[in-house]
Amino acid sequence: MTPVCPAAQVIVSLIPIVGITFAAIVIFFGLLWKHNEIKMRISKNEYKPQVFNWKIFSLFAGLCLVGVGFAITILFFLISGFSYGLLGGLIPFVLGIMFLIFYKIISNEK
Repeated sequence: MTPVCPAAQVIVSLIPIVGITFAAIVIFFGLLWKHNEIKMRISKNEYKPQVFNWKIFSLFAGLCLVGVGFAITILFFLISGFSYGLLGGLIPFVLGIMFLIFYKIISNEK
């Protein structure tokens, strides 16, 4: 194995920091833009608050997470058997099941 240049190690370690910083800046300015848009709509009496549909969101997120979690769990189990790596698939799988249970509870409530 060839030794890795220390400068390369520094650059590789800075990539996540820079990425997270840029993502935070983009999210901040996106939220600021949305806030200013809502303020302008309120001042012109054109604002209608959006209603978030938790029922559809929980069904969609639950199905997506169960599908991805199941596939990753099977893949990690076939690669390494029972190990801590299996949690990488079990966590989204269980979160998806919880979303589907939440969807079922909301459906029965109304």
